[in-house]
Amino acid sequence: MTDRLEGKVAAVTGGASGIGLASAEAMLAAGARVVIVDRDEAALSALHARLGDAVIPLVIDLLDPKDCASLLPQVLAKAGQLDIFHANAGTYVGGDLVDADTTAIDRMLNLNVNVVMKNV
Repeated sequence: MTDRLEGKVAAVTGGASGIGLASAEAMLAAGARVVIVDRDEAALSALHARLGDAVIPLVIDLLDPKDCASLLPQVLAKAGQLDIFHANAGTYVGGDLVDADTTAIDRMLNLNVNVVMKNV
């Protein structure tokens, strides 16, 4: 890829796997430094070791209100700036909504909607 994002800092939530990781890798390939945000500390450590110092690992449980509130201040403290915020972390209940557990619905709405609204 090119260096189109040279000098930029991106933060990707849910970045330790799946679409978040693919997004982080694409931004790294384009020259960005990437704060990969995830609750999986072991996965973040492994990614940092594999992808190098352009990765800034940040362990945060977005469903924890105190952690969520600290997301952007921690990104800025670790990276010094933020140019791109990719709110990727998410979940879904699965199955028929009428059969879904209300706790699972609340968790889905908190992660997919509330966390994003609190951080953008």
